[in-house]
Amino acid sequence: MSRINTLFTQKKQNLLSLYFTAGYPNLEDTEELILSIEKAGVDFIEVGMPYSDSLVDGPTIQESGAAALKNGMTVPILFEQIQRVRSKTDIPLIMMGAFNQVMQYGEAAFLKKCREVGVDGLILPDLPLLEYEKHYKQLFENHQLNISFLITPQTSEERIRKIDELTRGFIYMVSSASITGAKKGISPQQIGYFERINKMNLKSPCIIGFGISNNETFTTACKYANGAIIGSAYIRALAAGNGVGETTAEFVEMVKTAR
Repeated sequence: MSRINTLFTQKKQNLLSLYFTAGYPNLEDTEELILSIEKAGVDFIEVGMPYSDSLVDGPTIQESGAAALKNGMTVPILFEQIQRVRSKTDIPLIMMGAFNQVMQYGEAAFLKKCREVGVDGLILPDLPLLEYEKHYKQLFENHQLNISFLITPQTSEERIRKIDELTRGFIYMVSSASITGAKKGISPQQIGYFERINKMNLKSPCIIGFGISNNETFTTACKYANGAIIGSAYIRALAAGNGVGETTAEFVEMVKTAR
């Protein structure tokens, strides 16, 4: 059983994940970020693969990606960094990026390398569901890698059921039909969407992302899903902070503590 599946078996609610862009703020920050996030009490980590043509990222993550690429971050360097830190932690690690990056590396070679260095799963928003089922599902299973697909308020019930069938790990519930980025709060329309998904009784755990930024939005998301992912707000905190460790500890405490 993968680390992410073990996590969802052991903990059903209030799961917190942080997303960071590999290579940001500095090229060699990956290890310190992962270990600091784990020490702060986060349950699993999304490691963003910076890419010049991201489809779903808002300005904050796009800017961090551009900075990471300027710093020299590449997929091979990221694999080396993850391999080094994996001997120091068992926290589940999920890589998120563009399927084009996987294709450029070579699909089979990329998945094999993920397995070798200790990556637990992938989120690839531009990987078509049908393509995955027809051409890549067996390859993912051969390397025991989880795959998470995204749903939005506009996703049809038929497609959600299919995503639930093919997901290995968790369903990524995009909180609204928008790009990533912190929002002021969660609207009644979003609550209606969360409730509709709840009533479907999906077999896969659901994690809410996009627009989660503080204790209020995190707590609300956890009422309707197994947990939530925070990206843009954390990256902004890193940009303004005085060091990875202290900034991460303060940020996670803010998210978990009601004010």
